[in-house]
Amino acid sequence: MNKPALLAGKTVLAAALALSLTGCVEMVLGTAVMGVVSASDRRTLGAQTDDKAIALKAEMRMPSVTKDEGHVNVNSYNRKVLLTGEVKDEAMKTAVENHVRAVDGVQNVINELEVAPLSTYTSRSADALVTTKVKASLVDMKTISANSFKVVTERGTVYLMGRVTEREGQVAADVARGVSGVKKVVKLFEYITEDQLKAMQPARSPDLQAQS
Repeated sequence: MNKPALLAGKTVLAAALALSLTGCVEMVLGTAVMGVVSASDRRTLGAQTDDKAIALKAEMRMPSVTKDEGHVNVNSYNRKVLLTGEVKDEAMKTAVENHVRAVDGVQNVINELEVAPLSTYTSRSADALVTTKVKASLVDMKTISANSFKVVTERGTVYLMGRVTEREGQVAADVARGVSGVKKVVKLFEYITEDQLKAMQPARSPDLQAQS
């Protein structure tokens, strides 16, 4: 084989390998996103997948917007995005929101960013601990489904998201307020009716109904 033909063959092989690797990366990312969906979640599987994709895409945009002058947390629930963290000024706060709104699938943005110095590692660790304690307290509360709530904590403020009834939302808020380290509770729920809740719950078999 002459040299030009050999080089052309190597070029084609490299291009094919690149395309193959790209496909593998896309498949892995897709699998990672799909792997986190939950059948017990009140969102549709499509919404759960979209929420993971929205958060990933939005977070990837943040470094170009904030550089090292901002700290932004992105949480998406049922295609509604909550932004928390710190930015250097109002212009950056607006820029972050605009970039997130431009992500495919985003239906609404709740901008809770603070114009303030970046939070410390100690502060973020304390917030993570509060989130863990709130989630554990929700699990202990047997009258509601802990899987129906998303808990986000920023500087001691607990944000509660989820598709819940007003009764469930109030119970969860009261539980969160009783957790040590919680300074404030903000409800960001998508409310459903008690009838809608019943329709979401699996039907009990006749045998189980007879035993109750």
